[in-house]
Amino acid sequence: MRFEHKHQHVISIPQFLIRQLKYLLFAVLLIIFSIVIGVLGYGYFGNLNFIDSFYMASMILTGMGPVVEMKTYDAKLFSSFYALYSGVAFLTITAVTIAPLVHRLLHILQVEKGNEWDNK
Repeated sequence: MRFEHKHQHVISIPQFLIRQLKYLLFAVLLIIFSIVIGVLGYGYFGNLNFIDSFYMASMILTGMGPVVEMKTYDAKLFSSFYALYSGVAFLTITAVTIAPLVHRLLHILQVEKGNEWDNK
């Protein structure tokens, strides 16, 4: 999935919406992947049931913080590494989601600027 070069025309709105949907789908897949890692890890290391593991993973992934205290050494290590991963994952998911929109806005400004300079 490549963006158009600055010398190319801005893509049409339907093409842009398809691109945005592809990036949103990728972001959703990243969210699902991240939640699955958390659910499996909290279930295994923290001895939590499915719903508590899902709740804990969701809260950590969104930056809200832990809900259940981890009691074992392994559970604390997993929780720490999952929290570090979640911080990076959250930023990545946000960037993937807004990248097409930001690119389109910057591309429109670049094309308009380019046309303005070409007329002089």
